[in-house]
Amino acid sequence: MTQTERLSFLIKYLIHENSQLQSIGIPAEESARKRLLRSLMNIRPPKAVSKKFLEVQDAYLQTECAKKGVISLSDLSMEQPGIYLWKGDITRLSTDAIVNAANSAMLGCFVPCHGCIDNAIHSAAGVELRLECSSIMEKQAGEEPAGKAKITKAYNLPCRYILHTVGPIIQGTVTRQDCRLLSDCYRSCLELAAAYQLKSIAFCCISTGEFHFPNDKAAQIAIQAVQDYQRKNQNDLEVVFNVFKDSDYTIYKHLLGSYGDGKKEN
Repeated sequence: MTQTERLSFLIKYLIHENSQLQSIGIPAEESARKRLLRSLMNIRPPKAVSKKFLEVQDAYLQTECAKKGVISLSDLSMEQPGIYLWKGDITRLSTDAIVNAANSAMLGCFVPCHGCIDNAIHSAAGVELRLECSSIMEKQAGEEPAGKAKITKAYNLPCRYILHTVGPIIQGTVTRQDCRLLSDCYRSCLELAAAYQLKSIAFCCISTGEFHFPNDKAAQIAIQAVQDYQRKNQNDLEVVFNVFKDSDYTIYKHLLGSYGDGKKEN
């Protein structure tokens, strides 16, 4: 199949399996069809799917990933020993793990084409990710508390694993408890990565954006948590701070300062 054929197959499959979607028209323009596919994936509940669908979906998503370009740790510049900063799409990173800022339901974002990182990661990974998250949450029999972390496969992403953590939601003034929970998110992810003997992890800006944690304060907490962990543990776990906005890049760049010539040490 070509990518165009795969795209058409996936859209028709997802529409056909849901009787409420039968009246949806398929647009002719490719970018609109890609947006429709993402929307259909976003709203799809965690339920069984055919082997054929997964084969086509995986081929489609992996090809799309290759088109975007994969970024490895060796492509990045070191800001401090064992700490990197990169601005871009976290779904392009081939670190051992990337961190997803999840919500307490831990099933991904169901809002079609929403701009949150949870939506971006689930959309690029494929429907298998929601199925695995659902299995985890069924066994847990309760919502995911803030400050903890869960690990899943990465499926069609270039990384090996996804670490899911729920950050604090800010309503008004940031409290000491909010700060502690955000720090716990970073520590829990680092400890989980170490438990799986991972060597690199990429953090998004947890709790900023939809959860309204002030970006500058969140960055301070993130860096402090990682530095404290690295001082206490000699496991060579390298950390990437991944940002998407220019403003966040400026904040992290200022807080991290400069290290050597900015190149990774061999």
